[in-house]
Amino acid sequence: VQLQASGGGLVQTGGSLRLSCKASGINFSLASMYWYRQAPGKQRELVATISKDGSTNYANSVVGRFTVSRTNHRRTLDLHMDSLKPEDTAVYYCKTRWYDRDFWGRGTLVTVSS
Repeated sequence: VQLQASGGGLVQTGGSLRLSCKASGINFSLASMYWYRQAPGKQRELVATISKDGSTNYANSVVGRFTVSRTNHRRTLDLHMDSLKPEDTAVYYCKTRWYDRDFWGRGTLVTVSS
């Protein structure tokens, strides 16, 4: 199983970014997918979840600003981030759980300047 995240970068406060995660080695359409983030000096936290049927959940801190989506035939998970704030600065990771094991992508850095 491999998850490859991309799309991070530097953006100003109020700006937007889209992260993508390409999955291989799993039946993507059957897998729930997750975005996590880890800010410097903080624990990794769950940002967004999308189940195999497309239902979504978000951390309170990103509700109304972030949108998670999936494209099953491309085995791709996306995170659209709008109205970014400096506190969104973190390394963002995609994750899946497959046959009772967690698989993580390497992470992509998002930096929001004030």
